[in-house]
Amino acid sequence: MKAVQVVGYDTKLQLTEVPEPQIEGPLDVIVRVGGAGVCRTDIHILEGIWKERTGVQLPFTIGHENAGWVHAVGDAVTNVEVGDKVILHPSMTCGLCRACRSGDDMHCLDNSFPGMNIDGGYAEFLRSSARSVVRIDDALAPADVAGLADAGLTAYHAAAKVAKTTRPGDVCVVIGAGGLGHIGVQVLAAISGVTIVAIDCIPSAVDLAVSMGADHGIVADGTHVQQVLELTGGHGAEAVIDFVGEGSATREGVAMLRRAGNYYVVGYGGVLDVPTIDIVYTELNFIGSLTGSYNDLQDLMTLSSQGKVTLRTTEYPLEDFQRALDDLGAGRVRGRAILVP
Repeated sequence: MKAVQVVGYDTKLQLTEVPEPQIEGPLDVIVRVGGAGVCRTDIHILEGIWKERTGVQLPFTIGHENAGWVHAVGDAVTNVEVGDKVILHPSMTCGLCRACRSGDDMHCLDNSFPGMNIDGGYAEFLRSSARSVVRIDDALAPADVAGLADAGLTAYHAAAKVAKTTRPGDVCVVIGAGGLGHIGVQVLAAISGVTIVAIDCIPSAVDLAVSMGADHGIVADGTHVQQVLELTGGHGAEAVIDFVGEGSATREGVAMLRRAGNYYVVGYGGVLDVPTIDIVYTELNFIGSLTGSYNDLQDLMTLSSQGKVTLRTTEYPLEDFQRALDDLGAGRVRGRAILVP
């Protein structure tokens, strides 16, 4: 089968022929890939940022946002059948550790992460597990929802944290209205009562966020911090979700936060540099937010089937993987780039 593989760090991906994955265990599920999301994390993988954390052996197939059709199942699989349309939770978990039993799948002590430490979905077929597959509504196409498997799940996880700690009328600033941000805006609109302020340096991204439920859209032009303060009577927002996490975004985001506010760090690549006295004096809370759980993915797919969360996508044939990555890196993708085998 065709697969796009990492052959070296700071080296371009290569399209090659590899053997199709086979059933190796009773809970294995082989999926025929219908769509694979192109994520900024894929760029970071090529840069070597994850090399020491994953310990993956090269070459390996990249791609951690996947959806498609069940192609084959192990003897013990009962929750899906061949032909079912599914989206894949990005992590393959054990189901036995304390984290799994608590529904905290992303912190499983014995997990595998297709596309990061084992072969992923930039390919025609992918091996997953029964614990990772979620059946999706017949009205949804795999290529239309694949990006929700991680980008959507990560945005949902952060937005759900905001929903639990805010009240109707509180203000939540969303920094970055791109691939994750435009999903986060929709989730906030669907499950919380916050006033949503979307900020991005690209006007079209701001317009997209407003069209998808943001109450206010602000272009990051140097006056955006002041605009947020004016919107909040000078106090700042109760919550900030930072989907950028690099450059000046974090420093500016902290300046938009009110006393005792919550700052959710989702994007990464930069440094959080805040005087500890400021954290203590104003009781600011800084909260890391990874991808979501299996249950989060089920909830997100319910919102998707209800039409409350939709993914803006640009599709590319699998063979055009480099163009998709180049477009993403250059900021030319509005929403999510999807590779379709």
